Amino acid sequence: MTSPNPEAGQSPPSGPAGTDLTGRAALVTGASRGIGHAIAAELLARGARVAITSRKPEAVTQAAEQLVAAAGVGADRVLAVPANSGSDEDRAVAVQRVVDTFGRLDILVNNTGINPVFGFLPDADLAAVRKIFDVNVVGALGFVQLAWKAWMAEHGGSVVNIASVAGLRSTGAIAAYGASKAALIRLTEELAWQLGPAVRVNAVAPAVVKTRFAEALYTGREDESAQVYPMKRLGRPEDVAALVAFLVSDAAGWITGETVRVDGGLLATGGLG
Repeated sequence: MTSPNPEAGQSPPSGPAGTDLTGRAALVTGASRGIGHAIAAELLARGARVAITSRKPEAVTQAAEQLVAAAGVGADRVLAVPANSGSDEDRAVAVQRVVDTFGRLDILVNNTGINPVFGFLPDADLAAVRKIFDVNVVGALGFVQLAWKAWMAEHGGSVVNIASVAGLRSTGAIAAYGASKAALIRLTEELAWQLGPAVRVNAVAPAVVKTRFAEALYTGREDESAQVYPMKRLGRPEDVAALVAFLVSDAAGWITGETVRVDGGLLATGGLG
């Protein structure tokens, strides 16, 4: 990973040694809300300049404004890029805009994920399953390819893929999504081997986190759902964001090819579905 290059007049943010991201540029996909938005906010707080993507121009613009206001930083620290992670053209535009605007791309967080298929796989709509894999796996690889060619091959960097505990253990209910996240976990390992030592590639596997994306998994029964977790609560976007910020920092300089669970101890109980 490249070394920090503090900008003139910008004080380094406080935090654990080795976690300062001042001078680095990050791209977080699918970050207009939820986990992606929390990750962008955390990277911004650690000193990075951050680009966020979302399919809807209005949503990503509003999210960027919220990040700037919450962090109390200049608007030049946050870039909003309307982009569909499943589109080759949109991915290329997004990466190019980051490099053109910030002059570098040190951190890539593949957060975008979709899940339009639930239940019994023999009855699943194959077109929907293809779309899940195209966005969750192929789209993530597409962003890595572009980031590698645009900046990271020569200058180094760090990639974090947002996977899921559903990629580590069967759920029955979100089977196609889980299969795509299992593929993303394996992709993470392959990329870590192939892109090292210049680029570190890791994954994070959350359990149920309280976001709009996961509402169907806990709405109306949050207390009951939380009881199966040793921590007796569901995840928060900030739980994932803190881990991602650590993994892209110098403090995690000898960690690559790993999938780190952030699941409140759920898999330690032997349960999931």
